[in-house]
Amino acid sequence: MDNRVGEMQIFLRVVESGSFSEAARLSMTTPSTVSKLIARIEGRLGVRLVERSTRRLTITPEGQLYYERAQVLLSELDDIERSVSQGSAQPKGIVRVNASVAFGALGLEPLLPAFWEAHPEIVVDLSLSDEMVDLYLDRTDVALRVGPLPDSTLTARRIGAARRVIVASPDYLARKGTPRIVADLDHHQCLGFNFRRAAPVWPFQEGGRIVDRMVSGPLLANNGETVRRMALWGGGLARLGQYHVREDLRSGALVEVLSEARLDDEEAIHALYHGGHQAPQRVRAFLEFVVPRLQSYLMG
Repeated sequence: MDNRVGEMQIFLRVVESGSFSEAARLSMTTPSTVSKLIARIEGRLGVRLVERSTRRLTITPEGQLYYERAQVLLSELDDIERSVSQGSAQPKGIVRVNASVAFGALGLEPLLPAFWEAHPEIVVDLSLSDEMVDLYLDRTDVALRVGPLPDSTLTARRIGAARRVIVASPDYLARKGTPRIVADLDHHQCLGFNFRRAAPVWPFQEGGRIVDRMVSGPLLANNGETVRRMALWGGGLARLGQYHVREDLRSGALVEVLSEARLDDEEAIHALYHGGHQAPQRVRAFLEFVVPRLQSYLMG
């Protein structure tokens, strides 16, 4: 009997727990049995999947690829058995989704009631964070990310682009003055971010080229919604996605400044997921429903 499905299940537990002993506990076996099983897979494939040390386990690039494909295969197997056993091809199960705070709250959340009407057997496990997540370690099926993509074996489906704007409240501009040129930023409070991929620079067009200008201010936050609220309360200038402050600009609660210096300031938005066209049925159903609607939302 082919035992590869069982081997894959234990390998996934090793990767997700980061430990032979924890994977053994979850599998109700011994660490030595888990170690021998991993060695057997590596011997059959002729590659190292896991680098072992006294302090931790490190997954090799080949191990990461094996993990990704095994996860897709096992998930699809679950889908097949559920469909057959219940006599229905309706997608079922949990879709674990991670999105940036603003895009998730403003773009994705309003779509969910209609999504559940179309797919009542799918549970959306939603987390909002502006930090970049590891889909493998966080067991995430779909990540909706704003900004540059890391190199990976994940599939990236483009949703659109978010134009960045610099905004401030009328109250702040009345107190501090409206910046007319980029150099005026030296006299303004600029609200920023503290997550790892953030840098204290804003890009501008100067002399026909894009230059990064250092900015500083009284706030570093881990999400765009906090920065938006501080801008509304008169805390300073904020650089945010236009979709995020669209209603504030329409109502006059925020005002755009330095627009002529920021014509090409955009960040792409993608849906990242495992498996491409071999992704589980529930993941494909989620993407097919939300992606075109999110594209319409961005066009506003």
